[in-house]
Amino acid sequence: MNRIVFLLIAVVVLAATLTCIIPAFGQANGAASPIYGIRIPAAHRDWRLTAADNLLVEDKTGQLRVQLGNDIAINAFKEGRVPFPDGAIIAAIRWTRVPSETNNKVLK
Repeated sequence: MNRIVFLLIAVVVLAATLTCIIPAFGQANGAASPIYGIRIPAAHRDWRLTAADNLLVEDKTGQLRVQLGNDIAINAFKEGRVPFPDGAIIAAIRWTRVPSETNNKVLK
């Protein structure tokens, strides 16, 4: 019985150690992790904002939606080139609002 408990503790400690040592999937080389099977370039945080929208529903929940474009997409849009050239990337980011009593007290 003591051996089983000792072995179980050893396995848990080993698993915890490996979890801390091994980098997260897709993060070893600093690249962004894949989302829906698509790997987003690491420089996406530097893309320019093209549009923003705040969608509200009657119950005060909603989404903040923004669209971003890399330099190739922005330049093509400004020049009116359709279809966009190879390498142009347009992305959408959406944040869903979650009501919070703490936030509501501060934001009133």
